[in-house]
Amino acid sequence: MTARTTPTPADLEITVRDNRFGRERTLARWWCNGDPVATAWNNALSAAFPRGEALFVDSVKAFRDGAPPKLEREIRAFVKQEVNHSREHLRFNRMAAESGYDMRGVDARVEATIAIARNRPPIVQLGVTMALEHFTAMFARVFLDRPQDFFDPARTDAGLWTWHAIEEIEHKAVAYDTFLHATRGWSRWKRWKLKTLTMLLASVRFLRNRWRDAMDLLAQDGITGSRARARLFWYLAGKPGILRRIFPAWAAYFLPGFHPWNHDDRALIGKYDSEFADAVMAAE
Repeated sequence: MTARTTPTPADLEITVRDNRFGRERTLARWWCNGDPVATAWNNALSAAFPRGEALFVDSVKAFRDGAPPKLEREIRAFVKQEVNHSREHLRFNRMAAESGYDMRGVDARVEATIAIARNRPPIVQLGVTMALEHFTAMFARVFLDRPQDFFDPARTDAGLWTWHAIEEIEHKAVAYDTFLHATRGWSRWKRWKLKTLTMLLASVRFLRNRWRDAMDLLAQDGITGSRARARLFWYLAGKPGILRRIFPAWAAYFLPGFHPWNHDDRALIGKYDSEFADAVMAAE
């Protein structure tokens, strides 16, 4: 059975924005609104990005042969965007370490998790990639829709995250469309089963590991035990409640007719171009 036509917009162009952040400054220890919990969670996310994005790049490139010309162009742009993201988050992670956090335990857990994924068959690695790309796109959409709930958009610290979020939305379907190309001979049931199982597995490991990483970083600030768990849970499920807010989009992934571009949020890219870019460049 051939893959159905995907609803990726025909006029979508993935733009590689080669931005650099934080070259001439230091990072405050509680850089995220002075909140140790928000800082711990976002530091944990950032710590996972470089190794995770290297896996994403490799898993997509493994199936690019024979891709239609438009998808082939999108894969090339996806790779360039992810390489830039890794570079900037490596720099950000060094600044987090320089602010006083010991990031070695976090990095070791990320490395071990990525090693497990890399031992899986290439198509499973691609399934993990498209699941986690859906996570990053969901986070990006919520953040860009109401950035003031997470960062002060005028702060330089927000520039990296805004830029990253925009490009995650822009390339959110590349791994998914690559999967459809790679499994074009599969039945819908077989494709849906792999998609579903990899999302469930990726969700459990992603949330469990980022929770552990954030708790590790909170402990370095003397916030431990039930107090730390309650504060982190409230940040994720209460206010601003990123996990609560992404749940409908997460659940939609399991629907048979799901595609990342069923929800067209390109207006957020225009919002960045018109409202955020000038502020970010001025801050730099």
